[in-house]
Amino acid sequence: MQDFRLRVFHAVASHLSFTKAAAELFITQPAVSKNIHELESEFDIRLFERKGNKISLTAAGTILLNYTEQIIDVYKQIDFDLSVIKKKFSGRLELGASTTIGQYVLPQVLAKFYQSFPEIKLSLVNNNTEKIEAALLDKKIELGIVEGRTQNKQLKYTQFLKDELVAVVHTKNKLAKKDVITLAELQTTPLVLRERGSGTLEVVEHALQKHKIKLSQLHVAMYLGSTESIKSFLKHSNCISFISISAIANDAASGEFKIIDIEDFDIKRSFYFVHLQGKPSGLASTFMRFAAQHYNQKL
Repeated sequence: MQDFRLRVFHAVASHLSFTKAAAELFITQPAVSKNIHELESEFDIRLFERKGNKISLTAAGTILLNYTEQIIDVYKQIDFDLSVIKKKFSGRLELGASTTIGQYVLPQVLAKFYQSFPEIKLSLVNNNTEKIEAALLDKKIELGIVEGRTQNKQLKYTQFLKDELVAVVHTKNKLAKKDVITLAELQTTPLVLRERGSGTLEVVEHALQKHKIKLSQLHVAMYLGSTESIKSFLKHSNCISFISISAIANDAASGEFKIIDIEDFDIKRSFYFVHLQGKPSGLASTFMRFAAQHYNQKL
């Protein structure tokens, strides 16, 4: 962004902290204060309310933040479009991915994307689907890749990959002797599941509802925040869980975990690219196309 004062303002407005803005921009806190003071003097209006150690945006500050974010997007698009003309892609792209995707689906794509476009600086935030969508709405990231069924009307979703959740136990579990169990058996077996807000749990709940089964009717022993923590828990318990085939295939092939079929019950889902409504930026579009091609998918 050409006007450094707007960069400073955006950092302060995003963090609601002069200290954090200074750290983000690698400048001193007095320098942050000076730039904000110059903006307030130029516009002849206060942009922040200051109460003790806390600050908040004024109505004018909220308006300026909205325009500043639009300006940032325009500069990103300018960088990309000029890079296309020069056949040199550059810029910065902030990504967010739900936990399973960030850990098991994206790493190879990110590595190959970096090899193809070394001048594009990528950053990736991992969290559950609910929080990735919130980060998009807060404009903390530009593109998300999520799982789950809930779709926010302020966001646009584009199908990326198909996935399946499978029932899994550790091979030390007595259930590992079985290849198939019934839904009735599932209801009496201790379960460990992903946390509330995760796309995985949402999809599991929806699949169970089709069979008129509620989570409250199951024996849920634990809710955990990641697939890896669930796998570690399964190693030391007699529980069963639902895990993405992408996350468990290698472990099942090595013989550490076993995938068990459940009669007349399967859980299919999709992974989605998601961004704010409207056309994504050039960088976001490039990454979407690249990732889809990596998995031989069509957008």
